[in-house]
Amino acid sequence: MKEFTLIIPAKEESNSLPKVLDEIKDLELKKLVVLAENDYETINAIKNKDCEILFQSGKGYGNAIREGIIKADTKYISIFYADGSTDPKNLKPMLDKIKYEENQIIFGSRYEKNAGTYDDNLITKVGNYFFTLFGNIFFSLNLTDILFTYIVAKKSAMDKLELISDDYCLCVEIALKAKKIGLKYDTYPCIERKRFADKKKVKAFKDGLKILNYLIKSFFTKFYQ
Repeated sequence: MKEFTLIIPAKEESNSLPKVLDEIKDLELKKLVVLAENDYETINAIKNKDCEILFQSGKGYGNAIREGIIKADTKYISIFYADGSTDPKNLKPMLDKIKYEENQIIFGSRYEKNAGTYDDNLITKVGNYFFTLFGNIFFSLNLTDILFTYIVAKKSAMDKLELISDDYCLCVEIALKAKKIGLKYDTYPCIERKRFADKKKVKAFKDGLKILNYLIKSFFTKFYQ
């Protein structure tokens, strides 16, 4: 996996991120941590770890991922979580689905056979089900988990998406644009682990409303622009 970069967006993950980097230290791939320049605790916690640090020029989860994609210089990339909930054992089989099945993007899924989650609650589970259903019905997607951004992809494919979201709307933007421009994609069942430490950053209602607004706008733009 030498031609592979993990893009790790981080925000106030001083306790979990060092454990994540220790867990993947023996993997022969690049680790690119993207975070704010003033996140001093996280920066100090990982300064001696095997990773490259990129200070994002903007703010937000989506912004960190977008800038990480631009910075990455390998053939393949993955969006990997700083909290420990993404299991590295899925990286190789997800990458194999790209190499040997001619896919361009593989979306990890928590809601398929042999998949699951230990970091979900009722609100986020219902919200994800609704947003996934919305995407499948109104955009003809074929996904089971639209909000899980544990993704492995060809770098060239992600560049084609021309992503613009700075917040959690990026989760659905990736899927909608992949469908729109005809990228070949598939899913892979994953177990989302409990985070290692620190606090979850997603605000279920606030971020959920933003995503709903994005989906509605995208639907009308698709048909009426």
